[in-house]
Parts: sequence; C-alpha cells; structure tokens
Amino acid sequence: MRKILAAGNWKMNNTPSQAAAMINELKEKTKGCKNDVLICPTFVCLPDAIKAAEGSNIKIGAQNMHFEDKGAFTGEVSAAMLKELGVEYVIIGHSERREYFAETDDTVNAKIIQALKYDLIPVVCCGESLKQREDGITFDFIRSQIKIAFRGISKEDAVKIVVAYEPIWAIGTGKVATTEQAQEVCAAIRACIGEIYDEATAAAIRIQYGGSVNAGNAAELFTQADIDGGLVGGASLKADFGKIVNYK
Repeated sequence: MRKILAAGNWKMNNTPSQAAAMINELKEKTKGCKNDVLICPTFVCLPDAIKAAEGSNIKIGAQNMHFEDKGAFTGEVSAAMLKELGVEYVIIGHSERREYFAETDDTVNAKIIQALKYDLIPVVCCGESLKQREDGITFDFIRSQIKIAFRGISKEDAVKIVVAYEPIWAIGTGKVATTEQAQEVCAAIRACIGEIYDEATAAAIRIQYGGSVNAGNAAELFTQADIDGGLVGGASLKADFGKIVNYK
C-alpha cells in the first residue's frame, strides 16, 4: 500500500527565520497525520528548517543538487552536503530548473543516480507544456522523460524514487489538470515504469500530481488510483497547506 506524500516546494521564498516559523506552525497541524509530509525550502533555510522540524513528522528536502561529489561548480550544492545537514529528499528536474537553468533529461538522470548514492530520496519531476498537450504528444513526451530518468537505475533503487507529474501549463497559473487528465497521465507513467521494470516495481513507486494543487482539489486528486499525493507550490506557503496534508 503506497503512502500519500504531501510535499511543499517553497521555491525562492522565505528567509531562514520565516521558514522556521512556518514549520513550527505546520507542526501543530500535522500532529497525528497519517500521510507523509515534506517541506522543501531554499538551501539557506535548510538548517533552520531541519531544526524546527525536529520531533515532528515533517521531513525536509532540498530543491536541487549537483550530480558530482565536489569540484569547481560555483554556486552548487552536493548530495553529501545535503545528507550531512539531515536532508532526506531532493527535488530533481523541476520544470523551472529545466527552463531557466538548462537542465536536461540527461542531467536529471545523473542527479537521480547521485541522490540515490547518498540515500537521498529523489522527487523527480516530469510534465508537458501547453503546446505539447495541444499537439497530442503528452504521453510520448513524458514516456521519454521517464525512460531517461530511470536509465541505469536498478529495480531495487527505482522503488525509492518519487515521481511528480507537473503539467507545465498548470504550474502557478491557477489552471489545474482535470482529475481525469491527472489520473490518466499518472497511470501512463506507472505503465511506463512497468515496461522498464515490472508491474510490482511500478505498483510500489509513488507518483504525485503537481500544478495549482489547493485545499479545494487535493482530496479529489489524491484519492485517484495512481495519484499518491502532491508536489504543492504556492499553496504550501499558506496555512491551507495544513488542510492539504490532512485532506482526509
């Protein structure tokens, strides 16, 4: 039985003190919650966030990392650095990273392999643009992303990965894929993973939906057969995130 993961991607928001305050507030709202809860603040907020989350069921993740152990990569952060801080998850391949920072399917794959090497749980993003959906190539495009993302990864490691389906046209726009659209794509992702490995492996992997998730639509989305929670952007910065986490 896959466990729901409600994850908040704070993007470039909150100072360290603000992050700690928000997590302390969220701790009260997640007491007794049966779902997994994840908050991903900026790098500079990670130490304060980890300290604030102590003794709670809130896990802390990073929003990115480099695919090398160390080296002349100004401005980058390694998996080893994150692990030593106490980070447990890391978002990889978010569409904003792909669009603004030239990340590719190949670098996403390299980062997944590196994250697994340090026992970090990758939250791997995939999703199509509005033009790709209108052109009818959503499934072909996402299948390609998934196949490259999982390239060279063993079945034993694959089950540790979380996949986040985020249609680019629904991120921060207020537009949400219909429940049927979200479920259809998440089911296709699971089927693709089944082709790469087997049905048992595909059935074990958590697949999230992301893209304007809010307190009003979370329950309907998260109760679909192939949707195991959400990667939440703007709504995770508000008190309503407590309602999303406790959607049932």
